[in-house]
Amino acid sequence: MLLQPALLSAPVRRPGPDAHHHPVPLVAAGTPGRTGVVFVHGMRTSSAIWDRQVDHVRATGHDALAVDLPAHGARRGQRFSMPAAFDVIDAATRSFRPGTAVVVVGLSLGGYTSLAWAARHARLTAAGHDGPRLAGVVASGCTADPRGKPVALFRDVARLTVAGAAAVRRGTSAAGTTWRRALTGGSSIAGGAEPAALLYPAASRGTVPAGAAAAPGWDVVTDALSQLAGRSSTAHLREIAAPVWLVNGARDRMRLEEARHLAAARDGALVVVPAAGHDVNSDAPDAFNRVLSRALTHFARA
Repeated sequence: MLLQPALLSAPVRRPGPDAHHHPVPLVAAGTPGRTGVVFVHGMRTSSAIWDRQVDHVRATGHDALAVDLPAHGARRGQRFSMPAAFDVIDAATRSFRPGTAVVVVGLSLGGYTSLAWAARHARLTAAGHDGPRLAGVVASGCTADPRGKPVALFRDVARLTVAGAAAVRRGTSAAGTTWRRALTGGSSIAGGAEPAALLYPAASRGTVPAGAAAAPGWDVVTDALSQLAGRSSTAHLREIAAPVWLVNGARDRMRLEEARHLAAARDGALVVVPAAGHDVNSDAPDAFNRVLSRALTHFARA
């Protein structure tokens, strides 16, 4: 894909009474200072989805580490919970050399988890706890606030994963109507969110991954979505003092509340990558890597 920088401008909201938005050109830039970057994957995937980003970040002179969340990848035998996920990110951010500023990059479940972790990090820092300096957060596919969405709906959709692809399509279509009503009060908004986008990242492209329905672990999905229910990603954004870049694919069905999320950030940017879906880093890896480079430069100067 030919990247058009003009289409990838990021309106930045800066803190204070004179807060305003202005475009940030997303072109490759220098990388002042060495940063430790932690990548956090989405639902039913693993750290392997970040291979191209890890290679890119290391090639630009930064340290990088992609983690497996509980119940995923190398931690498949563990049960997912948000405190356990925080422990994983804590360990990763402390694994870099002392004094290294850290950036956390998350997609979907990993994006929600990263925002929640960063809000917790801000609270702990304010309370005087020691820890690495958080230079910034890049959060993708996580701009539909989970708070107020019915846990029963999450669990019903999760259980469809053992019922076969046809049932997944039928069930997520019906559940999606309830999901959208919960988000919008019954109105129809272009770019709405679908539960399947969280369950299966490829669902944002209209498909269910081969073999996914037969795979064990609907309980993993239920655990993860239940952990999200009742949490507010916009509330987390309000707590985070570090800059946050929200990076979404233009075809991502989780974009429904991206403007609200941008407004909630103290120092935020919103980047929409053309032609990409929920798996923005995989759908448009070169574009995503350019955005990542620009974000790292911005974080180093913030």
